[in-house]
Amino acid sequence: MKKIFLILIVAVTLIFYNCEEGLEPQLHGTLSPVTFPSNEQEYELYMLELYKPFLGSWGYQEPGTSWTNSFFSPERGHIVMLDLPSDIFTIFSQWGGFWEGQSTCNFDYMLNEDRYQSHFDKVRFVTRATKIIGDIEKAQIRQEVKSHLLGEARLARGWIMYFLLTYYGPVPVIIDYEKVGNEEAENDLTRPSRETFVGYIADDLRFAADNLEVEPDEYGRFNKGLALTLLMRLYMNEKNFVNAEAAGREIMSLGYSLVDNYHSLFREATEQNSETIWAVSCSEDDETKNFNPIAYYCYPDDYAGEKVTKGGWGDGVFMVTWDFYDSFDPADERRLFVTEYTRIPGAVVAGQDAIRSRTSNPPLRGPVCIKYLDEGNTTSAFRGNDIIIARYADVMLMMAEAINNNNGGPTSEAITLVDSVRSRAGIGPLPPADVASQQAFNDAILRERGWELYLEGVRKTDLIRHGKWPSALAAVPGKNTSAPELCPIPTYAINNSNGKLEQNPGY
Repeated sequence: MKKIFLILIVAVTLIFYNCEEGLEPQLHGTLSPVTFPSNEQEYELYMLELYKPFLGSWGYQEPGTSWTNSFFSPERGHIVMLDLPSDIFTIFSQWGGFWEGQSTCNFDYMLNEDRYQSHFDKVRFVTRATKIIGDIEKAQIRQEVKSHLLGEARLARGWIMYFLLTYYGPVPVIIDYEKVGNEEAENDLTRPSRETFVGYIADDLRFAADNLEVEPDEYGRFNKGLALTLLMRLYMNEKNFVNAEAAGREIMSLGYSLVDNYHSLFREATEQNSETIWAVSCSEDDETKNFNPIAYYCYPDDYAGEKVTKGGWGDGVFMVTWDFYDSFDPADERRLFVTEYTRIPGAVVAGQDAIRSRTSNPPLRGPVCIKYLDEGNTTSAFRGNDIIIARYADVMLMMAEAINNNNGGPTSEAITLVDSVRSRAGIGPLPPADVASQQAFNDAILRERGWELYLEGVRKTDLIRHGKWPSALAAVPGKNTSAPELCPIPTYAINNSNGKLEQNPGY
């Protein structure tokens, strides 16, 4: 049952917002807040506008503006922003531009991004969320309906701010409804302290967790587990391990469990299961809806997939390093890669090998990732496999890390959490050396997270939290080992701030 994004299409057609140079949302068209929304169903449509940054489509377009990437778009989405610039993935220079910049960890290109390319412009979507939240708070509707709608709306606002914090650090936002439209507030682009900004996010996610169901009636809607997982990630990355552990224990009480087969998590037939907390609900029908093109970005263009016979795009964008592949236990069921393949007819030219491998001519930059299989009923690149964003194995590994840091070393509970994830993968428990000290266990957890969560958009934040950025990049030739942890604030925003918006270090 995938209703949520059909409802969202209706919501988008009803609500027309645009933003000026500052942070203020402007209402256009014939609808007025005086007449719309006016009942519970219309307030629900009003709130669903806030799902737009979390679509899995190419992006979204605001009336009268240019195209904008969502946080899970194929281009400039979470995998490009947080996995590609890491020690796991090879350099992809074939297309230049942001692809090369991200894969080499040279982020200077972002200085010249315009407002519609840059995720930074979503500071204005935060203002939109604040406007919608304030309007719902004033709505004359049943309290239980109001609380639920506010839970979804505040999760959306908190999640947007979480991504902005991850990419840029604290940024200027408006979270006070009374300041929306206030000229002085709109023009003040002073960055808040990190403590203040993290507090905004935590407050929103905590409210969402307290007001959302574990299992919404409609698949794809935000839920309690997602709110708590995001809150746990926030606290982990802030090294607030006490609060992270508390959030983790709440999640562990909600009834999630590991599935038996790791690969089944990423297959369309088994995408709804006991482990997946939240995923982008995808359809293979056409590319105007949420779809999953990840396999195409993994396959080289001379590779034949299960259903698609013409290969992927380019020479395999999301291709892991051979060192990463070799780091797996050979028995590990999470090692979902193809190390050699017969090239599709017509791809072989004189002097080139028909079978591509690590040593062929031309050689593979790395193994082909088949985590998201090319399967379904069509021959297009747009698959129906839901894109996993939060799942219980991630929570278990974060929980083990939090316990380890809170107790000065590994406990039996923490070790069991990691060993359970390993057991599902078909490999044995951690060796004694990996649990001999707090540092050894943290290092083991970081390795485990790489094997478990590659291509799921968490690697860069993991490396930073563990103090391995940028030292881990040194293992991949061509990566920028002096890369700043944060992306640059785009020049357009600096220029529009009247000297109040400070640039991040390193740019």
